[in-house]
Amino acid sequence: MTDEPDERLAQVRPIRQTRQWGRVSFAQWPISVVLFGMGVALVMIGTDHFRRGSIVLSASVLLAMFLRLMMPNGDVGMLAVRSRRTDVMVLGALGIGLTIFTFWVPAPN
Repeated sequence: MTDEPDERLAQVRPIRQTRQWGRVSFAQWPISVVLFGMGVALVMIGTDHFRRGSIVLSASVLLAMFLRLMMPNGDVGMLAVRSRRTDVMVLGALGIGLTIFTFWVPAPN
């Protein structure tokens, strides 16, 4: 008996890992979309478009709430943190609060 791995096993493992990685990455599309929107919002705020960036940020949080509300628990991936009701209530409060503050706070000069 030798300590060397079987050549067939070495050829099969990378294929399985690639397929599994593809499935896992596609399953996380809801949080990826929300994080992309938040990144765009932060870039907009950083480039002196405070109001527009804040609107995009609050829209991203409200999108997260909508996705968590409408999608089944098995499909939301990392967007699910607690129970659906808690997640929707917290995201809704944050999204509405950000929207109110977006229009309440004067834009910097």
